Amino acid sequence: VQLQASGGGLVQPGGSLRLSCAASGSIFSINAMGWYRQAPGKQRELVAAITSGGSTNYADSVKGRFTISRDNAKNTVYLQMNSLKPEDTAVYYCNADVGVVAGIALYEYDYWGQGTLVTVSS
Repeated sequence: VQLQASGGGLVQPGGSLRLSCAASGSIFSINAMGWYRQAPGKQRELVAAITSGGSTNYADSVKGRFTISRDNAKNTVYLQMNSLKPEDTAVYYCNADVGVVAGIALYEYDYWGQGTLVTVSS
């Protein structure tokens, strides 16, 4: 299973970006999907998460500005980021809780994408 993230880049304060992350491989099911970020010198933190049923959870710092969504048919999660601030600058990582069938058993594994850099600067 691989997660391929895209959509990062340089944007001015107040601007918008949309991140995408597509999961591929021998996937039976995907439960929660999410976005994390890690700024220089800081720990990785949860930005937003979404369950397979569409329930969402956001970090307080992004509520009202970021929107997470997913397309289950495409095994893809999105992060729409609006009103970006310099403090949003970080490497953004996607994460997925994936069910994989092996024989007659279903196993759940946690997968990470490679990270995409978001820089908010004038």
